[in-house]
Amino acid sequence: MAATSHIVYLHGFRSSPQSFKARMLHAWLQQHAPSVTWWCPQLPPSPRDAWQLMTDGTRDWPVSSMAVLGSSLGGFYATALAEQLGCRAVVLNPAVDPARDLVRHVGGQTAYHDPAVHFEFKPEYIDELRALRPPRLAHPQHYAAVIAQGDELLDWREMSARYAGASILLLEGSDHALSGFEQQMPFVLGFLGLTS
Repeated sequence: MAATSHIVYLHGFRSSPQSFKARMLHAWLQQHAPSVTWWCPQLPPSPRDAWQLMTDGTRDWPVSSMAVLGSSLGGFYATALAEQLGCRAVVLNPAVDPARDLVRHVGGQTAYHDPAVHFEFKPEYIDELRALRPPRLAHPQHYAAVIAQGDELLDWREMSARYAGASILLLEGSDHALSGFEQQMPFVLGFLGLTS
């Protein structure tokens, strides 16, 4: 596949474009691959609205050289988008069944990077997540996944099974946030055909 020319990064639940993984990737691209188009939108709480934003924003992108990156809930969205478009995706501790996992978070929430920002996670958002869930991966080889066995929120076995056939970097420890992400960057960039 061609080297990546366009990247959209989709953050996780309660997260934002201030995600340290997003900022680390963007900083690397600015220094080593400034011609790559980078887009990391603030996703609305409604999955249906988030989907509209993602699909509108990438509509004119070249499918053969674009990639979708996503962390946690963003990994779920990245998978749905990659399945629809047929492009590459890199998922970082991806949520496999957020409709199941986020039921307990229905109600008032605060943004992770700015606790002053409040939003409502509505009951109907669970159905919107269900509607977006893609079936089995049509082309597992289009995916790379970084999965931490030490993830305290999501089950690494479920993630590994979901992305069977993909390029998987399985970490023995680590955590949901992938605190040592700089060590996984070469794997991510290599999959995208981008190296310094």
